[in-house]
Amino acid sequence: MDINWHKKFVMAWRDRIAHKRIPHAVLLAGPVGVGKRSAAVWMARQRLQILPESALPAHPPELPEHPDLRWLSPPEDKQAIGIEQIRDLVADLSLTSYAGAGKVAVIDPANAMTNNAANSLLKTLEEPPGDALLILIADRLGRLPATIFSRCQRIDFAPPGEADALAWLNHLRPGAAWADALRAAGGAPLSAITALDSLETSASMADDLNALGHGSASPVEVAARWARLEPAFVLHGLAQQVRLAAIAVSAGRERAKGVAIDQSVLQRMDRRNLFCYLDIINRLRGQPGGSYNVQLTLEGLLIDWADGLRDCGLEPPNDGMTFLRASG
Repeated sequence: MDINWHKKFVMAWRDRIAHKRIPHAVLLAGPVGVGKRSAAVWMARQRLQILPESALPAHPPELPEHPDLRWLSPPEDKQAIGIEQIRDLVADLSLTSYAGAGKVAVIDPANAMTNNAANSLLKTLEEPPGDALLILIADRLGRLPATIFSRCQRIDFAPPGEADALAWLNHLRPGAAWADALRAAGGAPLSAITALDSLETSASMADDLNALGHGSASPVEVAARWARLEPAFVLHGLAQQVRLAAIAVSAGRERAKGVAIDQSVLQRMDRRNLFCYLDIINRLRGQPGGSYNVQLTLEGLLIDWADGLRDCGLEPPNDGMTFLRASG
């Protein structure tokens, strides 16, 4: 299905092609679920003249088989893109194009490269061999070295407006609870597709946060349940609710759109501590999987939530925050 909110991107890229202003390296930046990978596939098709050429990037993206296209991601058993993968890629780019239209390499996600891998890519980003196009995809810019930024043309992708997103999603699957799913996904339509199947779990997590805030649930027991879920899903859902709660508290409103935390719970929490807590969660989201003990981390987070976030940002913090800072 065509991603219609990419029209401006497509027009701008076609204009670059027409005026022969295509950069050697581009960085596709933006939140998860806005179609960056679909855009990368579309760009590769355009560059390598792979038919059929679609008018717009499409979801789901279908990666074409082509001898001049390399799509580099972390190996199945690892969380990072290593230096040997980059060295192999650089060597491949130095070879002559098989089909004569150049070569395309996609690094997905670029923020998964180790420091050594990123450093080994720098010279190639400055002077790609032959007629190569390097496309880097980044979901989290904070983990990319500044040296990578400076060598790429950055293209930002943002979610469409809510009305456009809901129209697209309803065309995809009419009658579904897309409004709730879109809020759970932070406005990103492609993430809303996944969020739709997770709404019940997200609602249960919100109930747990309220119960912890009221003192009617055990942080250790809740952490044990949450630890059975995908950590990325848990941290994303928690970050969303805390962000909305912080907005509500900052604005002095009893309820912000999409927030499921009871006002009686939020009244116990200072706005600055909510933002401090959100920062801790986001730093955890930026860490590679397996780099911290999931259940112990969740226990630390939930103990502090149940305590009203009183010690967030203070020195010395309580045991839960101490552990989280060590992990982050």
